[in-house]
Amino acid sequence: MAQRTVLVVLFDGVQSLDVTGPLEVFAGAERAVPGTYRVRTASLDGGPVRASSGLGLVPDGSLAGAPAPHTLLVPGGEGTRRPDARLVEWVRGHGPRAARLVSVCTGAILLAEAGLLDGRRATTHWAYCDKLARDHPAVRVDADPIYVRDGHVATSAGVTSGIDLALALVEEDLGRDTALTVARHLVVFLRRPGNQAQFSAQLAAQTATREPLRDVQQWITEHPAADLSVEALAARARLSPRHFARAFRAETGTTPGRYVDRVRLEHARRLLEDTADGVEEISRASGYGTPEAMRRAFVKALGAGPAEYRRRFRPVPVT
Repeated sequence: MAQRTVLVVLFDGVQSLDVTGPLEVFAGAERAVPGTYRVRTASLDGGPVRASSGLGLVPDGSLAGAPAPHTLLVPGGEGTRRPDARLVEWVRGHGPRAARLVSVCTGAILLAEAGLLDGRRATTHWAYCDKLARDHPAVRVDADPIYVRDGHVATSAGVTSGIDLALALVEEDLGRDTALTVARHLVVFLRRPGNQAQFSAQLAAQTATREPLRDVQQWITEHPAADLSVEALAARARLSPRHFARAFRAETGTTPGRYVDRVRLEHARRLLEDTADGVEEISRASGYGTPEAMRRAFVKALGAGPAEYRRRFRPVPVT
């Protein structure tokens, strides 16, 4: 098996976890299967850089002298807000030569500045998705998933999603068993599915300002198996269904139905990951009523049925 060189770009203001998370995954895979990955770091001039946290990082060398990578990984951080023009130019010239181009968090902004995301679907940290879409209209920004694959280009959301993406790449290169070995060592899931939402239903929606609506949001979270129709929720808020639906969307940024769907999916996911309960029991506890209704919801949102989701994403105890 040919050894793949993974080159991680360093710059002042980089987010240290964007660097060390994926780096530990690839290094762990190399330890598990020697000769598979050669991980290198490089800065523009080969000198040390200062991460946004203040941590000093010493690269292996300069970008000019770096080996041609199979996988070029561009992390994010505060340094992407006003990137060095020389760095953008280097990425523009060398990115297309890599077999695989990867960004973590706002590293996607560097790729976009270099013109390497034009016409592609991509994501970044949720707080910067609007900026990416506004500044680079040729990029098809998807704010929801934790990572996105579009051909040989892969972009991921904030910090820890870089670990998920790196594990997915290791699984693609070396198989599930090796990826699982690395995940066990790092005490993380094998990997979260790429189309899993960046944050929970409660964080994805704004918190309502009016107390009756805020109480309804909390009640939905605590009672996913209850009658959560607009009529029932409106009665709980002591509003007419039409007024409730209008006010809920205005204050939370989403419809009651969509909010309920996200809460139920999240509740079912947690039960699949954290318990040994059967699919039928979980479907009732999560408000789906039947296993088939839950299966349809999972396939639509995550691209995998409940049984497959549990098989792939339930944490494995570290032995």
